[in-house]
Amino acid sequence: MAETNRRILSGMRSTNPRLHLGNYEGALRNWVDLQNEGYDLFCMVADLHALTTMAENSGEVSRNAREIAKDYIAAGIDPAKSVVFIQSHVPEHSEAHVLLSMMTPLGWLERTPTYKEKQTDLGGAEREPYGLLGYPVLQTVDILLYKPYGVPVGRDQAPHLEIGNDIALRFNRITGKEVFAPYKYLIPEDENRAKLPGLDMRKMSKSYDNCIYLSDSEDETAEKLKSAFTTPTKLRKTDPGIPEGCAVCQYLRVYSPNWEAAWNEDRAGERGCMQSKKEATEAINEYLRPMRERRKELDGDAIEDILRDGAKRAREFAGATLAEMRAAMGMY
Repeated sequence: MAETNRRILSGMRSTNPRLHLGNYEGALRNWVDLQNEGYDLFCMVADLHALTTMAENSGEVSRNAREIAKDYIAAGIDPAKSVVFIQSHVPEHSEAHVLLSMMTPLGWLERTPTYKEKQTDLGGAEREPYGLLGYPVLQTVDILLYKPYGVPVGRDQAPHLEIGNDIALRFNRITGKEVFAPYKYLIPEDENRAKLPGLDMRKMSKSYDNCIYLSDSEDETAEKLKSAFTTPTKLRKTDPGIPEGCAVCQYLRVYSPNWEAAWNEDRAGERGCMQSKKEATEAINEYLRPMRERRKELDGDAIEDILRDGAKRAREFAGATLAEMRAAMGMY
């Protein structure tokens, strides 16, 4: 890797007001690690992207964006080291989106996984907004404006970003200028940890109501774990468990240093589910305690100051790239 470029662009949509452990293990934890390894992070809250499915609730999207920014910082993103900003606060994203949309073939967009998935979510073409089709172009802009070395992404999400490098190369080819270089996918090393399940062993998702949120209190976390999924055939302590299919055992694997012994005992019928739930609750609450303390310090004024400064820093870089794009296109 060229030492001159240690920039990383990352972001999450503000469709929900709170991030959960699945978001943290699947993405946010990796961002914090990259920051602490000395990378220059641009951490975006993607409120414009959220409008593709929540245009009728734009005020809610904006409020959510502040809460997600708080979760970023609570999780360990340091505004002194990394740039934390809201997408719509950097208008260069919108202008660059228009420019790249003029160069992106329609067929490319119709074939993207993001477009097909969101079509299904919306439940019919009549409700499908124009912005949904252009979602991958805006996502590409989000990345290219900061000319990053790479983008943190789960392996299953990498196909959603492949179009970005194609659009960048097409821009270079059409303009005859090497404005953009390909970016890399930064996939977490521990992919099993990145796939932390929900309380019912399905994917952790607000729509399934199976989440442990970073901002949950210790009591809320304990209450949720009481009903977490365990081995259905383990009715007594002495019944053998199947830790690979037990949500509680999955949490122990991630958050307890003694998880291997716990798994062996569960498999051998030497521990009950209540013991595992108690230990998982203690381990998760211990892990989240520093995050909860940091979040308490972020009142309204504090987060607005951070976001204002972040937008200013992001605009400095994004503005320079946009100017380069306009010059390459001969648009003065």
